[in-house]
Amino acid sequence: MDDIVKQAMAKWPNVPHCYGWLLLDARGNWRMRDERAQHLDLPGDKLNNPALVGFIVRNYLHDERGNWYFQNGPQRVYLNLETTPFIARTDPAQGFVLHTGAALGAIEHVFITEAGELILQSGDVVAQLDDRDVAQVLAKLRLNGDDVSDEGLLAWLEDAGNPAQLTLDGTLVKRLARDTVPERFGFHRQPAA
Repeated sequence: MDDIVKQAMAKWPNVPHCYGWLLLDARGNWRMRDERAQHLDLPGDKLNNPALVGFIVRNYLHDERGNWYFQNGPQRVYLNLETTPFIARTDPAQGFVLHTGAALGAIEHVFITEAGELILQSGDVVAQLDDRDVAQVLAKLRLNGDDVSDEGLLAWLEDAGNPAQLTLDGTLVKRLARDTVPERFGFHRQPAA
């Protein structure tokens, strides 16, 4: 957290929290949601200013209830999450990199939703893979040690009783219903006051 933020929090400790104005989309973009975007349930405008995005990244935290927020001076700006608190991308040098720029680290668990969304876990960090990188990563999946076709993957996804083992770089891939992701990992997609 930036020192200037800590100083503002100490100076103004009782500033009301803000909800609904900031969104992290499924591609790792921060989006500002004005009143119109909130009213129409739109994602909002993508933030492109590098200084602002860097400030948000440095002050991106979560509370004890699993709500993610950006500490904007003395005010917490709670985020709506389109998917998970982090978005991962492939990187030739580091493997997977988060939308914050940090390396994801060693993958401990891999999950796949019924929609084909890949969710990676490293320690406490849970990140959905950016959809633009899914095809590249799906090519690394193995079903009982063999390459898996698109049809084979779909058949495995549709048959929860299928005993075949799906793996990514040796890590077992588990099925996970998309609507259970927040509960499974202890976060809220749309925090409320």
